[in-house]
Amino acid sequence: MNYLDRNEFNFDPSQKVLDAVKNFDPKDLCFYTRIYDQGKKSVISVRLSEIYGVPEEQVLLGYGGEDILKNSVHYFLMNGEQKTILIPEFSWWYYNRIAGECGGKFEMYPLHETEDSFTYDVDEVIEFTNRIHPRMLLLASPNNPTGNGLSPEEITRIMENIPNDTIVLIDEAYASFITTDTDYIAPLVNKHSNLIISRTLSKFYGLPGLRVGFAFIGKGHDQFISYINKYLGFNRFSEAVALAALDSDDYYRKVAEDMEWGRQLYKKELGGLPGFKVYKSVANFILIKYPIEMKDALLKALTIEDYKIKFMGDKGLESCLRITLGRKEQTQVVCDTIKKVYNEL
Repeated sequence: MNYLDRNEFNFDPSQKVLDAVKNFDPKDLCFYTRIYDQGKKSVISVRLSEIYGVPEEQVLLGYGGEDILKNSVHYFLMNGEQKTILIPEFSWWYYNRIAGECGGKFEMYPLHETEDSFTYDVDEVIEFTNRIHPRMLLLASPNNPTGNGLSPEEITRIMENIPNDTIVLIDEAYASFITTDTDYIAPLVNKHSNLIISRTLSKFYGLPGLRVGFAFIGKGHDQFISYINKYLGFNRFSEAVALAALDSDDYYRKVAEDMEWGRQLYKKELGGLPGFKVYKSVANFILIKYPIEMKDALLKALTIEDYKIKFMGDKGLESCLRITLGRKEQTQVVCDTIKKVYNEL
């Protein structure tokens, strides 16, 4: 089965990752890490501090980006009188679930459909946040499933115009597929104590099964950092593989170029067909509006081809497909199948 429905990685890991797996010494699993003796969390947090220019004590680690999100939302919604988190209208269903898990509640702010994309209205986000004054504001950049993101300038404008006691959590799990710019992270985190920027090795580095997530947090949250930290350290096998992945940017950038080829193919082949709309994406997936009357026939045709994509069921997106950007041959099969079914209607 070709799984193009959950934004996983359909390419091979980098050679450095393969070597790290092959050369890992199982005896290392017999001992806890000793890096705590140096006052550090992990060899990963040390490396991330070097890469991103953020002090190691402000680097958070988790069991995937999911763990970072869950711990952050649970902690901040359970501490204090205000228990509301603002989330984007079209976004990952998991955001509102984790709020409910800890007795919190969520409210949505709009995402707006334009000619060829979805977009945040920054002024509207600022207005919503000031009016509701939530405990947390969640920004997904890029956003799943719409594929749109925020520029560093837009993030800066939001941070400078909302209450400083609202914790802003930016989910950047799908970052890096289009831009290599990370220079904005350290200045923002150093300036705004109410900011958390969350990332992961699951998407750009293609290791969702490794379960390694990381984040950067503003200063002054020692209690939360203690809450999220692991006293006895982290999985030492995962640490070795994670370091190899972080040292493989050139390889994963080439993978991102194959994904860009896929974006352009969908736009060229489907964008001009009646009833279709191919939305701009800066993530490893693409959202496509299609004639809903094709659904049953398309599902059947893709099943025959042994492919699985995401048929959206979210309110307002029922006539959309979300397709993971896989290898070129996978993208070609899906695109050809969609065209074939369309032409047979």
